[in-house]
Order: sequence, then structure tokens, then C-alpha cells
Amino acid sequence: MVERTVVLIKPDGVKRGLIGEIISRFEKVGLKIVAMKMVWVDEGLAAKHYPVSRKDWVKKVGERTLKSYQEYGQDAGELLGTMDPEQVGRLVCEWLVDFLIGGPVVAVLLDGPHAVEVVRKLVGETYPLKAAPGTIRGDWMIDSPALSNTKKRAIKNLIHASGTSEEAKFEEDLWFHKNEIHSYKRVDEDLIFG
Repeated sequence: MVERTVVLIKPDGVKRGLIGEIISRFEKVGLKIVAMKMVWVDEGLAAKHYPVSRKDWVKKVGERTLKSYQEYGQDAGELLGTMDPEQVGRLVCEWLVDFLIGGPVVAVLLDGPHAVEVVRKLVGETYPLKAAPGTIRGDWMIDSPALSNTKKRAIKNLIHASGTSEEAKFEEDLWFHKNEIHSYKRVDEDLIFG
């Protein structure tokens, strides 16, 4: 199943000089870069990427955040002023937008068999502290929910990767114009698809 997926190397990954290291991991497993660009994201684009209109997603983000506060012995109600998952999710969306506009981002569109799943596996857990060694986040990041919760900011995790093929299609249309997407054959495609 050949599909496309979007990867964003976030401002922390760009500022740390990890662009090449991160991209090489995707190329080494046979994924093909079909579009790539560096952009300084404005608030409008960041808000479209993390849309508060996706109520189910926002609620899940809020639930996950509340769980992390509890796991680390922090009182979300006291620190955030609410225990409502949707309100917490909306707050986290604001943090995510602030993080994404904090520096240049490298947006990459990858193509290959099971691209969404392969990229998610290479990237590792959302929370770098829990990411396995050998994953991008596990090898190069140590930020934790406890620290980001205390600072009331998004977790610094180097990279965004589409979570589903539906999300990947939405993000492809959001980040790339049709004329920025290229078709070509990698020399190893016969090995992969043969």
C-alpha cells in the first residue's frame, strides 16, 4: 500500500541542526521525498495545522494532557484552571501553535509503502522521555510532559508526523501546492516493489 505522509521538522529540530540526520532516516528505509521546503510558519497556517475545530481530536489531546498531569503528580486544575478535557485541549493547541511559529520549520512529503505507519515508528512516542532508543525522539530529545506542563508549553519533540492516512491527506493539501510535489523513480524502487 503506497501512501504519502507529512513530516514537519519543528523549530527545535531545525535550530539544533538535525534536519539532515532526521531526513536520512526516512530515506534509508526506502521512503521517497516528493516535496520539501523550509518555511517560517505564520499563526494562521499553524492554527490550521492544529485546528480547534476538530473537537474529537482536541478532546483527546486534553484527555492525554490531563493524564500526564496526573501521572507526574501535578494538579492540572490548579495549574491550568480547568479539568475539562476540551478546554485543556484548546489550551494545548495554543501552546502547539506558539511552538510551531517559534522558528523555521522543514515540511517534507514522503511517499512509500505504509508511509504513515513507517514514519510513526521511526519518529517514536510523542513524549520523548518515553520514546524508545533508536527512534528519532528517543535518540535526540529528552523533554518530558512534567517539564512542559510546568512551563505551560508544548512538549519539544523535534518532529510532527501525520497520524493517519486521512490526516496525511489533509496535511499534504495544507502544506504543499500541487506544483511543489514531484514524481520520479528512486533507483531502489525495483527492490522495494519487485
